[in-house]
Amino acid sequence: MARVIIGIHGLGNKPDPETLHAWWERSMIEGLNKNGYSAKLPKFEMVYWADINYKSPMDKNIDDPHNPLFLDEKYTTSPPGFEAQDYPIRKKVVKYIGKLLYRIFLNEDLTLNYAFIPSYFIRKYFRELDVYFLDDCEAVDPHTCKVKERIKQRLLETLEKYKDDEILLVSHSMGSIVAFDVLSFMAKGLRVNTFVTIGSPLGMPMIISKVANQYKQNPRGKREMITPPCICNKWINLYDILDKITFSYSLGKRYKPNDYNIKPIDSEVINDYHNAKGEHNPHKSYGYLRTKEFASLLNDFIGG
Repeated sequence: MARVIIGIHGLGNKPDPETLHAWWERSMIEGLNKNGYSAKLPKFEMVYWADINYKSPMDKNIDDPHNPLFLDEKYTTSPPGFEAQDYPIRKKVVKYIGKLLYRIFLNEDLTLNYAFIPSYFIRKYFRELDVYFLDDCEAVDPHTCKVKERIKQRLLETLEKYKDDEILLVSHSMGSIVAFDVLSFMAKGLRVNTFVTIGSPLGMPMIISKVANQYKQNPRGKREMITPPCICNKWINLYDILDKITFSYSLGKRYKPNDYNIKPIDSEVINDYHNAKGEHNPHKSYGYLRTKEFASLLNDFIGG
């Protein structure tokens, strides 16, 4: 039985599939090397879906920042001299506001209060997320444009392709929502050894409510968020306290165990990604993929 890594990217337009695949791969290898692991990366396959929402990919060769296809966040190696800092006050504030958001917006049955506020927030700042949940998009032929199903189908087909292998599924940002949907409601009979969410919004009240709509109420009349049934070894949720997308990062408190007794394990990391200008982006996938925590679990997966 072989081991395979499957990655699914997040929001926004991306470079072409080959480039994105290469940059994710380089990030993982960099993480292994800089953290002292000698393991060789097994087969890696990227589930690419940016082309469903965008006609042309971002171009790493365009130098004009005013060009809509200009790529300002290319893969860069870890910046020399980067020092991790602790943010005790921010952690307390984030934890407090996270609890407050749940009390304000999320009912006991996981429906939303003041639904127009989070819906407006999603439409304004996360266009693809809005399209995903509306299951609609702008296209010449609307009959061929079922965005949500097309994105999920790509991941499902890739999982089925490696159904006889040990799978490490890595999902970034909105990709973690897609992965959760597929693993929870479509991947019947499949097994995923390890599920890793990086920079995930799965803790946001509006996201939990959207996903919870797909669950039937249990006998007590409640909907509950449950770890997907096909995750058989572990679910690790990596977050950076400075990552705004992981503002409600505590998935371990929100998702109940599956039949394998697996539930999310939240792990704070330091995402050191800086673009070529030196600007820090703690949400970037490349930075998450080379953290010592991801390198450790990757090494464990490779070594068995």
